Amino acid sequence: MRGALGGPRVLLRRLREVMAEPVSAQERLDKIVVLIAANMVAEVCSVYVLRVDSTLELYATEGLNKSAVHQTVLRSDEGLVGLVASEANPINLSDAQNHPAFSYRPETGEEIYHSFLGVPVLRAGNTLGVLVVQNRARRTYTEEEEEALQTTAMVLAETIASGELSAIAKPGAEPAARRPLHLTGLALNDGIALGHVVLHEPRVVITSFIADDVGKEVKRLESAVETMRSDLDVMLERGELSDGGEHRDVLEAYRMFAYDRGWVHRLEEAVATGLTAEAAVERVQSDTRARMLRATDPYLRERLHDLDELANRLMHHLLGKDYAPARDRLPENSILVARSMGPAALLDYDRKRLRGLVLEEGGPNSHVAIVARALGIAAIGKIDNATGVADPGDPIIVDGSTGDVHVRPSPDMEKAYVERVRLRARRQSQYLALRDKPCTTKDGQSIALMINAGLPVDLPHLEETGASGIGLFRTELQFMVAASFPRSAEQFSLYRAVLDAAGERPVTFRTLDIGGDKVLPFMRNLDEENPALGWRAIRLGLDRPGLLRSQIRALLRAAGGRDLNLMFPMIATVEEFDEARSLVERELTHLRRHGHKLPASVKVGTMVEVPSLLYQLDELLERVDFLSIGTNDLVQFFYAADRGNARVADRFDAISAPVLRALRVIVEKARAHDTPVTVCGELASRPLGALALVAIGYRALSLAPSAVGPVKAMLLALDAAKAAAFMIPLIEQPVGTVPIRDQLQKFAVEQGLQI
Repeated sequence: MRGALGGPRVLLRRLREVMAEPVSAQERLDKIVVLIAANMVAEVCSVYVLRVDSTLELYATEGLNKSAVHQTVLRSDEGLVGLVASEANPINLSDAQNHPAFSYRPETGEEIYHSFLGVPVLRAGNTLGVLVVQNRARRTYTEEEEEALQTTAMVLAETIASGELSAIAKPGAEPAARRPLHLTGLALNDGIALGHVVLHEPRVVITSFIADDVGKEVKRLESAVETMRSDLDVMLERGELSDGGEHRDVLEAYRMFAYDRGWVHRLEEAVATGLTAEAAVERVQSDTRARMLRATDPYLRERLHDLDELANRLMHHLLGKDYAPARDRLPENSILVARSMGPAALLDYDRKRLRGLVLEEGGPNSHVAIVARALGIAAIGKIDNATGVADPGDPIIVDGSTGDVHVRPSPDMEKAYVERVRLRARRQSQYLALRDKPCTTKDGQSIALMINAGLPVDLPHLEETGASGIGLFRTELQFMVAASFPRSAEQFSLYRAVLDAAGERPVTFRTLDIGGDKVLPFMRNLDEENPALGWRAIRLGLDRPGLLRSQIRALLRAAGGRDLNLMFPMIATVEEFDEARSLVERELTHLRRHGHKLPASVKVGTMVEVPSLLYQLDELLERVDFLSIGTNDLVQFFYAADRGNARVADRFDAISAPVLRALRVIVEKARAHDTPVTVCGELASRPLGALALVAIGYRALSLAPSAVGPVKAMLLALDAAKAAAFMIPLIEQPVGTVPIRDQLQKFAVEQGLQI
């Protein structure tokens, strides 16, 4: 390194000594800038720290006027220092004053210095400050010098992130590293949770940044990279999936990055500056993360997740730790923060200690969201860089009703949410008091409220809510959370347990609704252009009749001596229903022939999810014993809007004239054929949606367990006839006027209904 006294390794060793000294935060920073300036033969070394108000404050300097420390403050986009911070990239100039971004601050006395090298102080890709060296002579700093300063900045980041600088900060101008954050995402499950952050894939805590023996660190890095590559090769050759449930194409992406020579070369260069192997991985990944977080190309941002995953794998190999989060030591009031996760992983955690879930990915109809609802925990998805901004143990508030996440909340914010939790608890007590009260409207209309379920953890909700049964049991969830295909005996055991828990109350089982976005971890995912419209649900079952017959047989045997309600998902034609029902008859014949105890009765129905059934209702109703309407898919197909696509998922409203007209046709046709019909989609789980459904004639709803109380309270206060008189003319009027949702909300307020 040109002009350096001893090079970066000597500097890092001296920095380690300074970091260990029992001095104040300001004294430590003052010593650090002196060390860096001397080592790099720089006349100026300065540290700027990003504050909570998004400005950059000069915290320490060697070479500039000392009086400017804590006085010079720049906007985050002001000057060369602001440019380094905003772009998270180094700036290396031989004549800084001629750069268009240069900002002259007379109190610093920097006008005599021409050359400028500034690097961002990064941690997990987040900018915490800027480290600058300057010289009077016009020269460009070498790559080695730039690399050394970046390495030093990484060590400095730990000092800033520790929070010790807050002691010397002015109130309201504390370092941004520990600032309160308000993030907004997509609500996945209602509820409010206050607790502390637990990372699903914990970041490795690096305790040693500075290498004692660089040669040894190089060998450690080479060995870990080779082991990681070998592991990925084995997984792909055997067709296995990793702990996170990635599919083959994701593993291929990991392997591609693992064999990328440029990535490994950057790691080796970082080690050569004097970092330990794990610190080198952290530094390279933090730099990469900072750049890619600022990329506008969604493909590049998606690849960031792959690189994060790969770096985390490599770090675990270096430290000899298993690549899996420790779930057996979950602290009280834990809020889980993850990039993404499968339903099985969420179920591994201790429900008694888990209060909430925050995801960078995941929509309201994702599988993990369904499990979060079953567990009754507040959940939010689509929180950008959640795993990068939240540290383990950070206080955090999750508001599942609004989609808000507060990381390191202020005392006032925390106090406000504690009061909200108390209010919700009082409401829950009121709902609990309604548990045994019949669900009858003010004008005497009886409404059956059932729950949606799919896992054993759902079954206690029957007693807790006082529901009249299970209107939808999603059998595919057992398959989705299993590591291998559930055997017939395992299916039989689950279905028997469900019927035992329900007792005299009815249970409606839906056969496997897999395919599309519901990919089983042990099945190869097909690459389809439009998976929601592809080979899924009953289509897959009819094409693989062995799979469907095995499930039907387990259901029939489990229901021996009891009533069985069985329905098929995504039926598009009456011929499909006929073919599926014939499999039930074949299995009944098989069980009779082998002397098995048969169900007391078998009723077979179908989900109404595909709009084509609206034009086959008369023929269908002559065949089915009951109907169940899945509004999630029906609305998706109705408007040709993928409910998993955030850009269009909320573009169309289920409480709208076209949808409600279609739903009214179904209920009227079913009534004419004397066929029971239930709504089991998300529309029924919102008080306003339930109000609309009852107003157009529905008398059976199947809800998320947490929705039973609020919906029941609303229905007990509702005059159904008055709601119908208001609603029917509303959906018959020409479309394009005032939105029906707005008018229905106004009606609810006027009637004193809680929605």
